[in-house]
Amino acid sequence: MNTVRAKALKARIAGKSYNEIQKEFGVPKSTLSGWLKHVVLSDTAQARIASRARLGSAILIKRNKMQTQKAEQRARETRASAKEEIPTLVKRDLLILGTVLYWAEGYKRLHIRDGKERMSHTISFVNSDPAMIKAFLRFLREVLSVSADAIHLTMRLYPHINEEQARTYWIGITKLPRIRFRPTTNMVSIASKGKRPYNRLPYGTLQVAVYDTAKFHYLLGLIEGVQARM
Repeated sequence: MNTVRAKALKARIAGKSYNEIQKEFGVPKSTLSGWLKHVVLSDTAQARIASRARLGSAILIKRNKMQTQKAEQRARETRASAKEEIPTLVKRDLLILGTVLYWAEGYKRLHIRDGKERMSHTISFVNSDPAMIKAFLRFLREVLSVSADAIHLTMRLYPHINEEQARTYWIGITKLPRIRFRPTTNMVSIASKGKRPYNRLPYGTLQVAVYDTAKFHYLLGLIEGVQARM
């Protein structure tokens, strides 16, 4: 038996792990496995290896936890720094913001009946994100000059959602009175089919509508303007 193999065998019998032996003698683990797989360890040696394994596991868990905490701290710092890059929104900013929001989430299809375009069209924006609803309402008021009494709100709720609680929530978000709410639309629950977590939309979605054909076409023109400058 060569000297290195003999030393590795002695170290294993003493209760050293393959990692320790590899570091000490520079022998690959695959080679050590071939040399030492038939070694019968004493209770003392097994206890030492198990103890080091637990210690290694504890160190690894602690290191992973520290790395996670550092990653979370870096993420918080990055978000805080990025937040400061956004200045106070002026009317021009709101014009672009509201236009892009409607481009992404608003109803833009012209109403067609019997092959002809209908003369009346509605601005309709639907979302579950309260920040988006607030932003779009500000766009309506400050850019499109829509008065509060021209805004109509419709909740779209799933069966598990309490209607009164949802209405109270959206009143708080929109700062519009109860009279601005139209009858609630009841939706078929996708959650019951296992396609969506049950409480993903705790207050459903809210439709913000303005029945103004001229402003509808003006908004489509704004979208076309953004598209033309991309």
